[in-house]
Amino acid sequence: MRSKRKNISKTVILSAVLLVVIGFAVFYVMRQALSTGTIFTPRETRPYVAVIGKSDVSAFWISVSSGARAAAAEYNIDMTFEAPGSEEDYEAQNAMIRAAISNGAKAIVFSAIDYNGNAEAIREAIDAGIPVVIIDSDVNCDDVSCRIMTDNYEAGRLAGEHALENNPGTLVVGVVNYDVNSANGQQREQGFCDAINESGRVEAIYTVNCVSTEESAYEGTMQLLAEHPEINTLAALNELMSLGSGYAIRDLGLQDDLEIYAFDSNVISVGMLETGEIEGLVVQNPYAMGYLGVESANNLINGTKLPSANINTTTTYVAYDNMYNIDIQRMIFRFE
Repeated sequence: MRSKRKNISKTVILSAVLLVVIGFAVFYVMRQALSTGTIFTPRETRPYVAVIGKSDVSAFWISVSSGARAAAAEYNIDMTFEAPGSEEDYEAQNAMIRAAISNGAKAIVFSAIDYNGNAEAIREAIDAGIPVVIIDSDVNCDDVSCRIMTDNYEAGRLAGEHALENNPGTLVVGVVNYDVNSANGQQREQGFCDAINESGRVEAIYTVNCVSTEESAYEGTMQLLAEHPEINTLAALNELMSLGSGYAIRDLGLQDDLEIYAFDSNVISVGMLETGEIEGLVVQNPYAMGYLGVESANNLINGTKLPSANINTTTTYVAYDNMYNIDIQRMIFRFE
């Protein structure tokens, strides 16, 4: 009997100690939350913002997502980030837009795969009273609330101007682009081609449009160079086009004969810049696109006037001779 009472006493003591520990833990969490103003805000009372991108696997879109999540945390927003499995699947994006409408989104932050193909679904959101913020890639709708993106035409020109500077002779150009219906890719191509054509030194321009995957870009580059081995300058117009083209140049051993002017950066493309498969990178600011997209959505929800209906995020040209600059290093190796 005494042994049983001892066991009961031990159980009571342990339970009391556990309750005290839990109490202190709860107190600490509440104190921290009160100091930051984030407690007592149930998810269902926070505004819901749907962020719909073109991908969730590339370094570019992971950075966009990181920026969006940072803004959502700062402004206490219930945010979702989603994207289709393929950067060509605009119909999946349309389904995501309609789901966001049905789920009561207070705002949508969106990057269009198809300039025209996404327009109807975006119009449905606006007609439902949901403000839409466009990031990265535009859609054919005049009534979106804000556009936050690279000036893609000027970014293309930037690449073209450096191609001219680095090659004083005749240019035979190959362009490795992605979906022909994606506005930003077409704008970059137009800017690049306009810049080099103004020189009067372009003999020919050959373009291939690929599915937005590294493998498709590799195959497209291989085919382009097999058909036109005289190409001496190549433009690769997004992250995956850059990787596929870089690998093709590496496998063909053409680092010394052909210059690639590529878009976006990740660890691999920066390595290709260092070893010569890529001559230059036009680096965007995807983190800012995500952050400013959600911040603008928050302002629209709260009736705060936006500073501008069009916000251009920064673009920087990175080459071997400036890639070790500390400011460039911070840009190409982001730690979100």
